[in-house]
Amino acid sequence: MSFDSNKIGKLGFGLMRLPEKDGEIDLARVCNMVDDFMNKGFNYFDTAYVYHGGKSEVAAREAVVKRYPRDSFYLATKLPAWEIKKAEDCDRIFNEQLERAGVSYFDFYLLHSVEEGNNYDAYVKYNCFEWAMEKKDKGR
Repeated sequence: MSFDSNKIGKLGFGLMRLPEKDGEIDLARVCNMVDDFMNKGFNYFDTAYVYHGGKSEVAAREAVVKRYPRDSFYLATKLPAWEIKKAEDCDRIFNEQLERAGVSYFDFYLLHSVEEGNNYDAYVKYNCFEWAMEKKDKGR
């Protein structure tokens, strides 16, 4: 879905702190929450590689991607600098995220926790800013 600021909701649904049951994401509750959110006209979902021990992107797939047309929502996730040990890790992580989320592209792809020091330095060291722009140019 191409970005249109008039179509994106004014409220985002964060998948960082989801309800749990018996130590796992309570998918039934998350689905109900997503349904309420979408029925109220909102459509932006935000997740990340590390949320819920890597299970947040899977929850997005199950609660949103599998249940709603791809052009009815926006999905954002993030590249974690602290998981990058070599340049190839960017593609490995990104491809894993696509698989986890069950999508062929992300509407928004963020560099997680950009701040001076280790994270920013890693993004520069591994050319992540340029890498991300290449992904954008390829529609990913």
